[in-house]
Amino acid sequence: MRRLEQLLRDNDHRPYPAYKNLKGRYTFPNYILSVDHVQGDPFAAPSSLSIHMSQKQHGMPDEYTKEPHRRIMLQDYLLREFHSKLGKYDHKAGGSGKSGSLNVSRCGQEVLERSALVIDPSDGSLVLRFSAGFPAAGRTTLAMELKKMLYEYVPSCVAGALRYAALDKETLKKWISLSDDQKAIREQLDSKGLVAFVASGSILPRKSGVDDRPMKDAVKFISTPEDEITLELPGGRTITGLGVKKGVTLIVGGGYHGKSTLLKALERGVYDHIPGDGREYVITEDSAMKLRSEDGRSIKKLDISAFIRNLPNGKDTVSFSTEDASGSTSQAANTVEAMQAGSKTLLIDEDTSATNFMVRDTLMHKVIHPGEEPIIPFISRMRSLYEDCGISTVLVAGSSGAFFEVSDTILQMKEYNPINITKTAREAALKYSKIYDNAEDVDNAVKINNNDKVSDQDTGAEEYTVYSMEKMHIPVDLRIPYPNKEVTESRKVKVKGSGTDSISLNHESVEIRFVEQVVDNEQTNLLGALLRKLEERYFNGKKPLAECINELYAGLASRGFETASGQIPGNYAMIRIQELWAMVNRYRGLKV
Repeated sequence: MRRLEQLLRDNDHRPYPAYKNLKGRYTFPNYILSVDHVQGDPFAAPSSLSIHMSQKQHGMPDEYTKEPHRRIMLQDYLLREFHSKLGKYDHKAGGSGKSGSLNVSRCGQEVLERSALVIDPSDGSLVLRFSAGFPAAGRTTLAMELKKMLYEYVPSCVAGALRYAALDKETLKKWISLSDDQKAIREQLDSKGLVAFVASGSILPRKSGVDDRPMKDAVKFISTPEDEITLELPGGRTITGLGVKKGVTLIVGGGYHGKSTLLKALERGVYDHIPGDGREYVITEDSAMKLRSEDGRSIKKLDISAFIRNLPNGKDTVSFSTEDASGSTSQAANTVEAMQAGSKTLLIDEDTSATNFMVRDTLMHKVIHPGEEPIIPFISRMRSLYEDCGISTVLVAGSSGAFFEVSDTILQMKEYNPINITKTAREAALKYSKIYDNAEDVDNAVKINNNDKVSDQDTGAEEYTVYSMEKMHIPVDLRIPYPNKEVTESRKVKVKGSGTDSISLNHESVEIRFVEQVVDNEQTNLLGALLRKLEERYFNGKKPLAECINELYAGLASRGFETASGQIPGNYAMIRIQELWAMVNRYRGLKV
């Protein structure tokens, strides 16, 4: 502390680059302050600093730091506390440009593992990374203003937010207990035959399209009796709610009754949520992937032949490439890529899907001969995806009853709550079906073999081909990536994330705005760093793409954020392997 104080005095009212002398580590009571990077001028990105504490200094109990789910919840809680306290001092020290700014990661409704605050499970040591705008008048240092920041403001935040003795222990205990509950529910899904669980009493509607907090006075979710399930929680407690079963689940209903709201909750349920979010007990199996159409995206040598065949231009769909995908080809690619990334549940909303990819009705079958239609609609693959590949589908549909025939469970949303209408909907579907003639039930209907000819006696239509129900398989990804020389031969590789919309690697932009389970800009930052790592170290023309991605992700899982970057910045948030695959597949610079 004394050495830093002397440096501040020596560098006061000097040219701004004098602040560079402050880089280093300084011992304060109960922590070490590290100045990791000093900004070049007061208008540049703020300087990077970090706080280092031993377990003895912060005092967090061992039982909160050893198990991963508890440690991540603890890190999230402490980061929110530090952010709250730091905000009171932001720009309290004056000056030009970014002078006096104090910032640390701002957490959303999801609980994400972040590089901003990391606790080492081996010894309990804590590292917190934040930024500070070193004060200046013009381009002259105001080191005494910086002294206030480092000797008054930051120590106050550390003492109030990072020391166990100062925390609200009952509140923290509730957060840790919630993480135990969420883990327990997640671990029971598979054995109970579920892909998701929605607790009765959950609040699913959000405040607005740009505010993810719970809507005030919203209708509480109540499970249907037929789908109600009770799960065990730690300490002998139980919780009851809707169990979304493996297989094909269809969610229907009128507009504004909560269909998409339920699907959105399931989509975000791959992440844990904070107390008070309303979706704390909405838990979806970890690999679930939200799919949609994505006009204009890039596709590189992907096998989409399960859904697209016999294109009129003769283009190969076993190794399909385009720089400008249509709605149907993009959704076919998104589906295949999710399968290859290991997803066991597909979440789909009819509103954001390509209609011709999802379904073709009876009249269209009769007007347009199947031989002239290269798209095998998703409805014809849903059962096989589950029965042959073990991949479930949860689909929101509001305009087509064709999906009734192939669904295991049909839920009607009415005023934000579900009603199980499986029996009545299937009976209606069988009664009014125009596609399958003489089908005694839906199970017979979906077993019709490829190219069987069926006569529709009800309408007198000529023969038509019933779309293939042959066995599905997950296409093997044999692509071998080569290095992109524009990146690998660049003197300096620049990576930049833009919210949750895109990543730029030098001059190449990767659009991820439609990868809807990227929920935080810090996840985008990590994805960009991982893409750079793939180009620099893994894409060598020898290893298959799948091996490259799996190796990199295994390193991320075992070594954490240092896998992506030598010096870890404070603005990374953990991603799933599904998002890593999705980002790489949209990378136009991918050389395969």
